[in-house]
Amino acid sequence: MTNPIINLVNINKSYDEDLILKDFNLTIQKNEFLTLLGPSGCGKTTTLRLIGGFESPDSGQIIFDGKDITNDPPYEREINTVFQKYSLFSHLNVFDNIAFGLKIKKMPKDEIELKVKEMLEVVNLKNFENRKVESLSGGQQQRVAIARALVNEPEVLLLDEPLGALDLKLRQGMQIELKRIQQSVGITFIYVTHDQEEALTMSDTIVVLKDGKIQQIGSPTDIYNEPNNAFVADFIGESNIISGVIHEDYLVEFSHHMFKCVDSGFAKKEEIDVVVRPEDIELVKSGTGMLDGVVKSTMFKGVYYEMIVEVKGFKYKVSSTISKEVNDSVGMNIDPNNIHIMKKVIK
Repeated sequence: MTNPIINLVNINKSYDEDLILKDFNLTIQKNEFLTLLGPSGCGKTTTLRLIGGFESPDSGQIIFDGKDITNDPPYEREINTVFQKYSLFSHLNVFDNIAFGLKIKKMPKDEIELKVKEMLEVVNLKNFENRKVESLSGGQQQRVAIARALVNEPEVLLLDEPLGALDLKLRQGMQIELKRIQQSVGITFIYVTHDQEEALTMSDTIVVLKDGKIQQIGSPTDIYNEPNNAFVADFIGESNIISGVIHEDYLVEFSHHMFKCVDSGFAKKEEIDVVVRPEDIELVKSGTGMLDGVVKSTMFKGVYYEMIVEVKGFKYKVSSTISKEVNDSVGMNIDPNNIHIMKKVIK
């Protein structure tokens, strides 16, 4: 059963002559972690700013819990935002940074103290209330910024690439932390990123954008395993995208070989695109597999080896725990469940 909290209805937005969003429609559910994912310039931050009230659409409606808030200013929306630059007050300690919004509302002192301490527990900063924010690590400062936003009890929290300034290890740790916080407070998080790993790690729902248009909406598993088109397949993780022909239901030809697959509903002899993930290719002895190729490069990635294997002019990317040397001849097998068929995009 759906339980929408935000509906963007036929949104159009331009900057000067540059059309960013055209007839854009999106429904966001209560209590979900939704990520807007795409390359720079795809419209994801514009979408976030429209929801937050920092921008106004040229046309269309923004509906919040059944109410039209299209023209409401940010301070009248039950929505708070955490930006990439946390904008903490350096002259205030952790407690006063978090309490800032509550003091503006003139909330009683004892109630402020209770709420701030509860929020410090939520973001794992208990006993940090008297620390200066400048003495904190980047991850700790981010959690203060999140606590400052959440203590006001918004219905929705917007996060605009908040992990961008952190190093890789800290960023990975904060991905887990953000998901934990979202589940703990039980509100809607709308997250903007161009990082596929972040989206796959944290999200309940991913919205993949390109040129202001939605390419696919789905769970991380659906987006990864069942991409709608070549753009999604290529943008979400590594992919081999090969031209092929459907001969009949469950039978496809690519790389001059007939493969069984699990897809149906295509026209006979229809030209299609095939997606095969690098980790879904099994290396076997040359001459014993479905395909034969020659290793062109090998790179050690820590847990696995990433190889380029040339098969009849097409270069497959293969991820395997089995190491092969450059110029080795290898065989490759692909399970029918790991062959995904997509319609070709007419350009």
